[in-house]
Amino acid sequence: MSGAGPGALTCATTVLPARQWQISEALVPYPEAQAAMEAHVAAMLAGTAGERVWLLEHPPLYTAGVSARPEELLEPRFPVFTTGRGGRYTYHGPGQRVAYVMLDLNRRGRDVRAYVQALESWLIATLARLGVCGERREGRVGIWVDLAPWGQPGHEAKIAALGVRVRRWITWHGVALNVAPDLSHFAGIIPCGIREHGVTSLAALGCRVSLPEVDRALQETWSDAFGSDDAMPCVTSLTASPAPASGFSTSSSTSSSTSSSTSSSTSSSFPPASGV
Repeated sequence: MSGAGPGALTCATTVLPARQWQISEALVPYPEAQAAMEAHVAAMLAGTAGERVWLLEHPPLYTAGVSARPEELLEPRFPVFTTGRGGRYTYHGPGQRVAYVMLDLNRRGRDVRAYVQALESWLIATLARLGVCGERREGRVGIWVDLAPWGQPGHEAKIAALGVRVRRWITWHGVALNVAPDLSHFAGIIPCGIREHGVTSLAALGCRVSLPEVDRALQETWSDAFGSDDAMPCVTSLTASPAPASGFSTSSSTSSSTSSSTSSSTSSSFPPASGV
């Protein structure tokens, strides 16, 4: 597809449905977000809703991916939610921009590894737009920052996490970028099961940006990773949950989880994608 940057997720020739950006200004309780994603994925599978990227914040909480180990929950100071996404324990809270990405890989290409790489490229491009160099690390999921420019040579920290789930080639869950969260809240877990490296944020690195500025960077760099496609206008939600799309059902059956970092209700040979 013309306009796609290096490593962009290639779209099939089938015309993509309109993609909508949804921004929730209020904190969204995790169960409400989970239910909204479930319902939207069901609507996409039914052909009554298009793709959506939902930007939000959660109140302080921990989530456990399919690979989470009990000993990695050190102090459950906040509510803990079990989720079917890939990965282990992670923290969500105010000051962290969560992006739940609901895309149709039937149209974009049935390659989960390429999808995860596109999410990583998106985060790296967003950070670059904000003046921070984010990097991949072999064997470690997420986006990392070398702390040498901040006076800590030989040290690095995680600034963004990924955790995805796929149902019949429809993606959900997504990424979390640390903008200005309370980093002490991560102390209740071993984030993503990695003991030897810490976490950081844009604020901790001296990059003082607002969530609207981060949202703008996320939208402007989308095509760098996913290619150009038509998008519906951004809709800002003043309530906790996004407004339903046309035909949005209130419930949907859940897909079975597997020990791999993605789950699908249609294929046991699903290519594994790394989680948070």
